[in-house]
Amino acid sequence: MSDIDQGADVVAHYNTKKDTLESLDGNSRLSTIQADLTQESDVVKLFNSQRDKPIQVLVVNHGIWPSHDESISQMSLEQWNKTISTNLTSSFLIVREFLRRLDKPGVPASTKEKVAVILIGSTAGKYGEAGHADYAASKSALMYGFLLSLKNEIVKVAPKGRVNCVAPGWVKTPMAEEALSNPNTVYRALATTPLKKVAAPSDVAYQILLLASPVVSGHVTGQVIMVEGGMEGRLLNMPEDINR
Repeated sequence: MSDIDQGADVVAHYNTKKDTLESLDGNSRLSTIQADLTQESDVVKLFNSQRDKPIQVLVVNHGIWPSHDESISQMSLEQWNKTISTNLTSSFLIVREFLRRLDKPGVPASTKEKVAVILIGSTAGKYGEAGHADYAASKSALMYGFLLSLKNEIVKVAPKGRVNCVAPGWVKTPMAEEALSNPNTVYRALATTPLKKVAAPSDVAYQILLLASPVVSGHVTGQVIMVEGGMEGRLLNMPEDINR
């Protein structure tokens, strides 16, 4: 299920390739646009493309996950900066532009009444992720410092505006495909998860839809919804790691 199924007009952003959007091609309610969200000018261009169309719901869902494990002691500054820039700084840029457009003279109160921002976090932001401190740090910053600040600021622009976060664990997406091909990775991911399954994209999408709705979630803001099957934490050691 998507926002399109709910009668919404959707603008889907992509960076370099829009392969993952092909299944939605041909829908008259969907438009796609390319932008490098780490570039301030591209973010402005993205919003300019919509001209005066009201934007009520913003889903901040972009990000990168460097697939190779890299300890903090060995991680290059280049990798750290790229991940933080792509996952965190670009989120700031797109939310800032969204707020600036919302605060322009002439934006009707009816538009502002239904404003919602949904950030996409991660279990890495809650529990950390050994070998991926750059990714974990970027998601933790979104889920806590940024979210909790933004939910207090957005009401200055839109009095009923809400900001929440959906934080998945492992999800069957192209970005996670390589990692999930390793049985040990899957075992570690599910060892403390009572539902014992990897999430489907729809598991995340349903929560986004609920939080976007001013009817269902009109009094919900500043919350992090964990979509991780009840995960209780990280499995740090396999049996062979004990008493070595």
